Amino acid sequence: MRNGEIKNKTTIPMLDLRAQYRLLKPEIENAIKEILESGHFILGPNVEALEKETAQYHGVKYALGLASCTDALHLSLKALGIKNGDEVITTPFTFIATAEAIAYVGAVPVFADIHRETLNIDPSQIEKKITPRTKAVIPVHLFGQPADMSEISQIARKYNLKVIEDCAQAFGAQYKGFRSGNTGDVGCFSFYPSKNLGAYGDGGMVITNNQEIFEKIKLLRNHSTTAPYRHSSIGYNSRLDEIQAAILRIKLRHIDSYNQKRREIARLYTTMLNSTVQCPVELPDRIHVYHQYTIRSLNRTEIQNFLNENSVSSVIYYPVPLHLQEAFKYLGHKEGNFPEAESAAREVLSLPIYPELQLEQVKFIAEQVLKTVKG
Repeated sequence: MRNGEIKNKTTIPMLDLRAQYRLLKPEIENAIKEILESGHFILGPNVEALEKETAQYHGVKYALGLASCTDALHLSLKALGIKNGDEVITTPFTFIATAEAIAYVGAVPVFADIHRETLNIDPSQIEKKITPRTKAVIPVHLFGQPADMSEISQIARKYNLKVIEDCAQAFGAQYKGFRSGNTGDVGCFSFYPSKNLGAYGDGGMVITNNQEIFEKIKLLRNHSTTAPYRHSSIGYNSRLDEIQAAILRIKLRHIDSYNQKRREIARLYTTMLNSTVQCPVELPDRIHVYHQYTIRSLNRTEIQNFLNENSVSSVIYYPVPLHLQEAFKYLGHKEGNFPEAESAAREVLSLPIYPELQLEQVKFIAEQVLKTVKG
């Protein structure tokens, strides 16, 4: 694609799943055909292989395929013994599933404000929220940027807290040389289609080095079945299917190149936009995988409207922080309680980013942002 070929009538989506599918089509269709002919659709050899490959990729002992990242968070909390009345600290600036999972086990979501630059939970705010009822912390590696796990882990050790990493948006991200998910007690991943490693349906994964946690989640994901029609406790139906596992195994082989392409796109965006809007930061000890490329601006509405007029997609993640959601009204929070999260909610805007996005398209998108900001 040559410079100048992109016209205003060309729609640039936030994500083009069809472009990736076309590149992988022969492999994917062959894998699906083999599964259909095998007649084995749930928790079969592809799930087992994906679990082994994911554990190896992250340098951990165990991995378990589940139906979603929401289930991964929920079952991790269950396996760690978090129960009714316990408190779990997390960020108010994330997708609701992070806090929903806490509520599922009867625990209380306790929010700590975010760091202005990284948009991740601010470790300096965590300790202020700890009470005798606090049992765990769930940091979220938002948009593909790892949270400050050294400080979080230090606080967790000091107060004997469990750490569950929400890695839904950070498959392959790194913190001080370690991949996201293997610093805490458990790492939880999403394979929702829009993720940087996405299936063609729902799916999730937990990773851990703790055999006891592994065994508990393995039991819980399949109705706590110990033998045919024998159940040791009330379990859940959270099984990853063979077709999704096979698709993910194919994509897993490409994840590092996909993430590298995202990083190249992010560098171009930042080079062009850094003097006009607040661009994402990547701290020296981390590798950001840019599940989203999210800028900040007081002129967000004008930027988004102009992008829309020029057929460029953009999305606001997340316009209402969790402490102001109707679902969590019972917690008693009000506007002003978490100023950094609220400020981010007013200013953030995510631009298109996916491995198949052409650099000419990236330049076009950035140019439209510049036109808006510069008037």
